[in-house]
This record gives sequence, C-alpha cells and structure tokens, in this order.
Amino acid sequence: MAQEVGIANEQVVIAEEIDHVRLITLNRPRQLNVINSEVVSLLASYLEKWEKDDKAELVLIKGAGRAFSAGGDLKMFYDGRISKDSCLEVVYRMYWLCYHIHTYKKTQVALVHGYSMGGGASLMVPMKFSIVTEKSVFSTPEAGIGFHTDCGFSYMHSRLPGHLGEYLALTGARLSGKELVAAGLATHFVPSEKLPELEKHLVSLNSGDKEKVKSVIEEFSLEVSVDEDSILAKQSTINSCFSKESVEEIIESLEAEASKEGNGWIGPVLKSLKRSSLVGLKVTFRSVREGRKQTLAECLKKEFRLTMNSLRATISGDVYEGIRALTIDKDNAPKWDPPTLDKVEDEKLDLVFKAFEENLELQIPQMEECRWDGKYEDSAYGCSKVIDGSK
Repeated sequence: MAQEVGIANEQVVIAEEIDHVRLITLNRPRQLNVINSEVVSLLASYLEKWEKDDKAELVLIKGAGRAFSAGGDLKMFYDGRISKDSCLEVVYRMYWLCYHIHTYKKTQVALVHGYSMGGGASLMVPMKFSIVTEKSVFSTPEAGIGFHTDCGFSYMHSRLPGHLGEYLALTGARLSGKELVAAGLATHFVPSEKLPELEKHLVSLNSGDKEKVKSVIEEFSLEVSVDEDSILAKQSTINSCFSKESVEEIIESLEAEASKEGNGWIGPVLKSLKRSSLVGLKVTFRSVREGRKQTLAECLKKEFRLTMNSLRATISGDVYEGIRALTIDKDNAPKWDPPTLDKVEDEKLDLVFKAFEENLELQIPQMEECRWDGKYEDSAYGCSKVIDGSK
C-alpha cells in the first residue's frame, strides 16, 4: 500500500469523547478529506469501540475545512495498480465500514458542509440524521472514470423514487443541499452559519434519544423547496429516459427528448455520458438495476466483487486510465478500452459480476435494519410527489 506523504504526527481523524457524545472529525482538509487506508481503519475502530460502550449514546461526524469528504483516495488505487490486490485489505474494511454505518445501533448525526462525494457520501447518507447546508455538494461520479457506483450506492440509488438513482449514478450529476433533502438523501437543511451552534447544542444535549436529537436539529433547520430549474423538476423526463433497459436505449431516449422545448438541460447530460467510460457506464447501470431486487448485504457483496475486479482490470483498465486523466496527468483526455458501447459485451460484464469462491467473498451478515428501507415520506419536500410526477 502506498503511504501518504503528509505533516508528521498529523491526525487524519480526530476523535473526541465528551460524556455521552462522541465526535469524529475527518481531518485532511487540504485533500478535501478523501478516504485512505488510515482513515478507514480509524473510523472502523472508533465506531466499533463506541457501539460496545454503554456510555456512548450519540455519534457526530463532520469534515474539517470546505469538505465533508470528497470520496476515496484515487491516487492510492493508482499507485497500487501494479500489484492488483494491494488494496484488497482497505477495500474489504471499507465495505465492512459501510455495512456498520448502515446498521449502527447508536444514534448518528452527519454534519455535512461542502463536498460529499462517492465513498465520502457513504459516510453521510445512511445515517439516522444527515444535516446539509447551502454549501453542500453531492455526487457519485465513479462511472465517468471507469469505476462503478460503490460503497452501498447500488442499494441507495436503486431505492430513490422513480429512476433518479440511475440518473445520478450514470451521469455523476451534482445535487445541492436543498436538493439532497428534497430527494431524501439527507434529512435536514441547516444554513451554514448555524451549523457550529447546532453542533454545540447537540453536544450539550448529551443524549442519543432520537426524538430529542431530532427536536434539537429541527430548531435550526429550514423547510426546503427546489427551483424550477432543479433536476428534480425534470423528473418525468428522467423517469422516461432512465427507465430503459440498457445504456444505449437511455442515450437514444435522451437524444429524442433533447430537441423538445424546455429540454436544453439534456445536452450537457448527453455530453457527460458520451465522454464517460463505456465499461463504467454499463457496469454501473447493471449494478443499480440489480440493486432494486437486492438486500443491503447483497449489494455490498456485489460491489466488493465489482471493485476488486475493476482494480484487477478483469475486462478493462479503464479505472486506471480514468484516474490518470483526472488526477495524475490531468489532461482530461482518457482513452477508454473498449472505445464504444457496442464493444462492451455482456459475456465480459458477466465476468465482472461473477461471484467469488465463498471464502473470498465479503463476509457480512444477511439481515439488517437500516434507514434505507425505501421510506421517503419523511423527506422535507415530499419526495414522492416530486419524483413520481404527482406534483
């Protein structure tokens, strides 16, 4: 595993124990709090310790600087490309961490200010309470760089109303704080200037009682509404296009809709899709679509396979080419392999999804109870009305 070069003795994760409250701060602000092996290990150990601690009742997590977490450390994966299994341990631990967050027995609150992307968003969305601000930015952009929607998002995206999940997973589109609450991906919207005060009140509450925590949060939160130009206002078109049975059909449907009045927003969507990794798009689409019929545990096991097979370049090295173009050479000119959708054969995709031998699979329990049971009626904007087109 490549070692990160940083300031000596710098704490990448700061953990505080304040009576019945436990506070985690992701502390790599210069790197937008991206997640590396040390961060995963520390988060896992703290959460495991506190879940067993009768005195710990409320767990808060936040990011230092201008990001909550911008996702996984791509350079870490790129540096490990020669030895394809060099990242096996951190990937395994990350998926266990995702499962643990989804099923955590103590009350959790994420205070999300700034970027929350990909694997970083997996530390926010599943929590009982996820607080966003006007500066929060969410996206799952993995397909665009030859990867797939990971860290539980084939489960979470597939449970968004309509086909918003396929849209977000394939395009990597960004959502604002208000849109996150409207879509059900966050629970409350709090203006950024009030976030420090909210944190102080939660610490002072000194309790993990869900109703009391919710009451404190609601004192600071605002009702949200989304603008007419929000992507959530385009949901009927998204449902029509992204409900198709293949990436090719989705693109054809978008092209047919693009010329219609009021659909100027589709042009940038098509441009984004057409410059993305073709393998990344097809793997992501299949994963999210399968996720509609899978449990959380099944989705995480599947995503673990997809991650390892992507890093092993089982059918394509697109993930390394995508990272190179985006973060190493920064030329934004990836050369995808294969270069066209029709050359991404289903037989090859089957190899990426094929189950491992049982002893090599992600070993997590099959039963779970989590916030993501498809219940969107608590969303502040009335997500079902927006997404299903009944508004």
